[in-house]
Amino acid sequence: MSEQELVFTGERFLPDCEREIWYEHYHRYAMASHWVEGKDVLDAACGEGYGSHLLAQQANSVTGVDIDPQAIAHAQKTYQQDHLTFITSDVLTLPLESDTYDVIVSFETLEHLSEHQQLLAEFKRVLKPGGVLLISTPDKREYSDKTGFDNEYHVRELYREEFEQLINSNFSHSQWFGQKLMFSSNIWRLDQPANRLQQDHMVNQQLTDGAGFAPMYYVVAASDQPMTEANHPDAYQFTEQDETVYGHYNAVIRAHIKAEQDCMALQNRQERWLSHPLIGRLIKWFGKE
Repeated sequence: MSEQELVFTGERFLPDCEREIWYEHYHRYAMASHWVEGKDVLDAACGEGYGSHLLAQQANSVTGVDIDPQAIAHAQKTYQQDHLTFITSDVLTLPLESDTYDVIVSFETLEHLSEHQQLLAEFKRVLKPGGVLLISTPDKREYSDKTGFDNEYHVRELYREEFEQLINSNFSHSQWFGQKLMFSSNIWRLDQPANRLQQDHMVNQQLTDGAGFAPMYYVVAASDQPMTEANHPDAYQFTEQDETVYGHYNAVIRAHIKAEQDCMALQNRQERWLSHPLIGRLIKWFGKE
């Protein structure tokens, strides 16, 4: 296998993945782009490099780090910018100087390791004083317990209270965001830019606020300084013009409807044959035999 022929195994996201996983991964980096403008950024466990490449559109510099040399070789060939660098390293022992980065981005890394305190201590070491860590991980209750799903690549998943304890024991300030893929209906003015968004939620026919939805993932911005210097949005929406998730949903529904119609047609044909006088007598005769 060549350096650029990376195969999706379920552990490392690739940009050619489709539907839900594509939305989830790209949305996190799209959110992070609001936090990195003009900053020196470390993308810890960067995988094949697509996220580092996106962050580099806004950041002063980006360093992508991953333990897999094949993924790093792919990233170095695929994403080339003067202020974008990729290096091979274990995120638990970074070959980087202390107090180097304004922002560290580490999405869906925590659950693949058991050394959580060591990971956050290493992140704090290379963060500049007052720097920000953007980190995400699935909620074990929603991701595994409720679904019965066992991700073979996850070493240690956390419940929210465990994740909170980990963050609070390492950082003085944090902002918490929930992420969940949901269907939505949108209504907007066609003669004006969509600069305001009214979010209406309905659960069991009752209007409620965002707290009515349990996040599948938590995305946390953590720092030892208050994060009030930039006016970051309180919510982030993400979609794409091809609407691949909705298209896949419609294709599956249409396939199920067609299968049901085909079964009903076959059943009707069988009933018509069975109601034929001659065939009915033959069935009775063979039944006696």
